[in-house]
Amino acid sequence: MSVVINTNYSATVAANNLSASNSMLQKSLNRLSSGSKIVSPADDAGGLAVSMKLSAAARRQGAVASNISNAVSLLQSQDGAMKVSDKVLERISELRVLYNDVTKSSSDQDNYDAEFIALTAQLRSNASETFNGVALFGSSAVGNVGVTEDGLTAVTIAARDLTSSSSGVGVISDSANTSLGDVTLAEISTAIENVATMRATNGSEQSRFGFAGELVTVNKANLEAANSRIVDVDVAEESTQLARWNILVQAGTSMLAQANQSSQTALKLLQG
Repeated sequence: MSVVINTNYSATVAANNLSASNSMLQKSLNRLSSGSKIVSPADDAGGLAVSMKLSAAARRQGAVASNISNAVSLLQSQDGAMKVSDKVLERISELRVLYNDVTKSSSDQDNYDAEFIALTAQLRSNASETFNGVALFGSSAVGNVGVTEDGLTAVTIAARDLTSSSSGVGVISDSANTSLGDVTLAEISTAIENVATMRATNGSEQSRFGFAGELVTVNKANLEAANSRIVDVDVAEESTQLARWNILVQAGTSMLAQANQSSQTALKLLQG
C-alpha cells in the first residue's frame, strides 16, 4: 500500500465507524432515559402511527369506564332514595294499622296524622332528589349511557316516577292526604310493591353496568399492552446494546488515534 500524506484512508474509515457507533450510543441512551423505543418518528414511522391509534382508543375506553362508573353512582343514589321511601311506607302502613285501634282516642289519631303528614312530605322530598343536578326521578328516562366507545351500544336508565299514583307512591304522598283515614292499607301495599319493582329494575341496570364496565376495563388493559409492545423499550435488551455501542465508541476512538499516528511513517521517511 502506498505511503501518502494528503489522504489517510484508515483514519477516514475509523472516523466514519466512530461516528456511526456514537450515533447509535446516543440513540440507545435516549431510549433508556425516555423508556420509549420510538424517540423520533424516524425510529419506527409505521409503529408510531399504530401506537397513536392504540393510545387514543385506550383513552376512549377509559372515558367509557368513567361514564359507566358515574352512571352506577347515580343508580346507587337513586336506590338510596327508594330504600328510604320503602322504610317510610312501612312506617305509614304501621301507623295505618295503629290508627284503627278502637282504644285510640281522636286526640291519639290526630297525633298519628301529624306523623303521617310529615312522612308524606318526606316521600315528596325523596322524589325530588338529584345527582349532580340531574333529577333521579321523573316521567322520562334519565338517559342512555354508552358502554362502547362508539356509543352504538347503550344502556337506558329507565324512567322511575315516584310521584306517579299508578306506578309510584303518589297515591300516598299526595299533599291532599291529611289523615291516615284518607288512604287504605291496599293503597299503601301497592305503593310498596311499586317501589320494590323500581328497585329491582334499578338493580338490573346496575348489574348490566357492572359487566359492561368489566369488559371496558379489560379492553383498555389489552390496548395499553399492545401499545406497550410497540413503544416501550425493553430495558434488558437495550442495556445490552448500550454496552455494545459504548465499547465500540471507545474502540473507535482508540483506533482513530492509531490511524492518525500512521501518517507519521511518511515523516520518518522524509527525515531519513
